[in-house]
Order: sequence, then structure tokens, then C-alpha cells
Amino acid sequence: MSDVSMSALQRFFKGDVWHSFRSSPVAMLAAGVALVCLTCALFAEVVAPHNPFDLATLELLDSLKPPAWLAGGEPKYLLGTDGQGRDILSALMYGTRISLLVGIASVLLSMLLGVSLGLLAGFVGGRVDALVMRVCDVMLSFPSILVALMISGIARSLFPHAPDALAFVVLVLAIALTGWVQYARTVRGSTLVERNKEYVLAARVIGVGSLRIMRRHVLPNVLGPVLVLATIQIASAIITEATLPFLGVGVPVTSPSLGTLIRNGNDTLFSGEWWITAWPSLTLVMITLSVNLLGDWLRDALNPRLR
Repeated sequence: MSDVSMSALQRFFKGDVWHSFRSSPVAMLAAGVALVCLTCALFAEVVAPHNPFDLATLELLDSLKPPAWLAGGEPKYLLGTDGQGRDILSALMYGTRISLLVGIASVLLSMLLGVSLGLLAGFVGGRVDALVMRVCDVMLSFPSILVALMISGIARSLFPHAPDALAFVVLVLAIALTGWVQYARTVRGSTLVERNKEYVLAARVIGVGSLRIMRRHVLPNVLGPVLVLATIQIASAIITEATLPFLGVGVPVTSPSLGTLIRNGNDTLFSGEWWITAWPSLTLVMITLSVNLLGDWLRDALNPRLR
């Protein structure tokens, strides 16, 4: 590791953010839960007892097995099985990976689009600012679920025999196109404040270009609220992904995301097989709650008035 990286790490561990993290038991617990979920999702092939995608390993005779501690359960299926004989615990690990992938990818895309447009609108102003803000107003008038349904429906009609990979891309685009507005409005407001400060005026006086000023000087000073918003938006994107399967869209039914697992388990909820929908729902709550708690901590840690 280079000396620059070492010095950056030393400054981080001696900084206020790390001190605030160590002083907050709630933030540490939330980070631990999020880290466990992320580790199980990334290394599902290693830690999962079974592979829910491998049809050769599925036993239909083992379908609808209850959790291991209930009557009729088996130790190799700790949390039970679903109607196809898939191990719920393994399906949760693979499903968490899909949900996190959709959530993080959609947030990154919406953050890229929203930060770029908000920075441009706030720094340039005038007609560009008015145009971007009117587009934001139009997007805010539509519910995010409705926009996602519309985009997914159009994609399905244009590409009826599209592969599963395209379905993931469409889902990410559908969620991202409804989430960029918050970033644009947040960055635009911060940029309006930063563009009139002395360091920006000094950069203009010495002949620095507008694009370089936005990228090198203004952008680093408006990223604090963006990071907090992105943390919270990841949880919202995961919830949106889990909602869409109930409306007939979302990831393919063959992919055990948390949303599809909850949707499939809902059909058998009142038949006594409560574990099929209970464990994915609990996992979804744990992920979203831990991410939201981390977002609340990050908001307070980056606020100099609360230090």
C-alpha cells in the first residue's frame, strides 16, 4: 500500500466520522448486520448449503418442509423449503445478492444522473436551471411504482423474448429514473450556495474553466448530503424491487430475489407454510432497517452542527 493511501487511512481513523461511528452502538450494530448480509450475498456459492439454481439438486419430495426445529423438519434444511424443494436459507443468500445488486446499481445510476444535472442546473442557472427543475417537477408528479410499471411494460412489449439479463437492466433503469430527482434537487440547492463563495470566485478570476470548477471545487463540497441520501435510497430501491413482483413485473420468476420469494410465499401463507414468506420478509426488514440506521448516523456524523 502506498504512503498516500496509508496517510489517508490514518487521517480517516483519527477523524470525526470514525470517532462518531465508534461512539454509536446503533451504528455499529447496523453496520454489523449489513456486513453479514453483504458477505452472505457476495459469497453465496461458498456459504450457502445448497444452490437453488441447480435443478439437478432439487428434490420435489422435500418440498414444503418446515424449519428444522419443527415437527417434520430436517437438519439439512434449517429454515425449511419452498414448493419447489429449494432450501430457504440458500435462496435467501442468493436472493439478497439479487436485491442488493438491483438496489445498489439503480442508486448509482440515479446518483450519477441526478448529481450531474443538479450540479449543472445550480452552477449555470438561467434557462438550464429552469428546464431541469421543471423536469424534476414533472417526475415528482408520477408515483415511482407507476413509472416502473410503465417502463417495464414498454420493455416487455418491445422485447417479448428478451433474456433474463435484459429484465435486470430494465428494472434498474425503471428504479433509477424515479430516484434521480432527489439528488438533482439536493445538489442544485447546495451548488447555488457554493457557487458564490470566495474559492469559486477566485478560481474564476485566475481563468479556471467552469467544467473544472464544478468537477474539482464545487462537487466535493456538495457530496455530503448526496452520500446520506444514497444510503437511504438503497433501502428504498430494495423495497421497490420487492414490491414489483406483486404487480407482475420485476426480476424473472426463476430468480430467487427477496421480492419473488415473498411473492411466492404469499400464495401459501394461509395454508400453514408461513416460513416461505416469513424469512424473506424478515431479511428484507433487517437489510432496510440497518441501511436506514446507517444513513441516519451518517447524516449526523457529517453535520458539523452536531459534532
